[in-house]
Amino acid sequence: MRTRTLLTLTAAVAALGLAAPASAADTPVLTAGGATVAVGDVLNASLASGTAATFYSSATGTSGISCTSSAFSATVTGNPAAPGTATESLTSHTFDTSGCTTNVVGVLGVSGITVDNLPYTTSVSSDGTVSVTPPAGSTVQSTVKLRTLLGTINCVYRAPGLTGKASNADHSIAFTNQQFTKVSGSSLCFANAFFTAKYAPVTANGVAVDVN
Repeated sequence: MRTRTLLTLTAAVAALGLAAPASAADTPVLTAGGATVAVGDVLNASLASGTAATFYSSATGTSGISCTSSAFSATVTGNPAAPGTATESLTSHTFDTSGCTTNVVGVLGVSGITVDNLPYTTSVSSDGTVSVTPPAGSTVQSTVKLRTLLGTINCVYRAPGLTGKASNADHSIAFTNQQFTKVSGSSLCFANAFFTAKYAPVTANGVAVDVN
């Protein structure tokens, strides 16, 4: 009787396992329209409608630079099962300075903002945490060109990395008050630049991306 009971229990467990639906682990971290975002796919996003990317001189102030046009592109390099962390290579991050304004005293306008030292490694975790990391031995760096009465000045800012947050509500990635420190430039370049921006929707092949 004991042997029969064990055999029956074993068979029941095996049958249950065969009949079980696919687990959440079968879903990758990144999906687009329910489909897996494949390694090699490119993620694209521009600023969320009605928002601006800002570089302010303090985390609570409004003095600095505001741009209404910015975009990024990143190639997916890893997309494991959820929960987990997907990885991308950030190959392009641009700012259209025709839509940039500044209220810095002594500065007439913005003639260029470039993101240096690309590509960066970007990771997106199932909890929505986004991390941007520069190559080994490098930094996240931006060069800002400002027009002044005395000509164009270059302000170079660096950060060890950036941290953002992804949201499925609007398929966005947001960065809030990410601090850069000036490493070179005239006294008209503020000592710190706090970067805030929201990019949405993030898409792959034209389809909005979800984080699982």
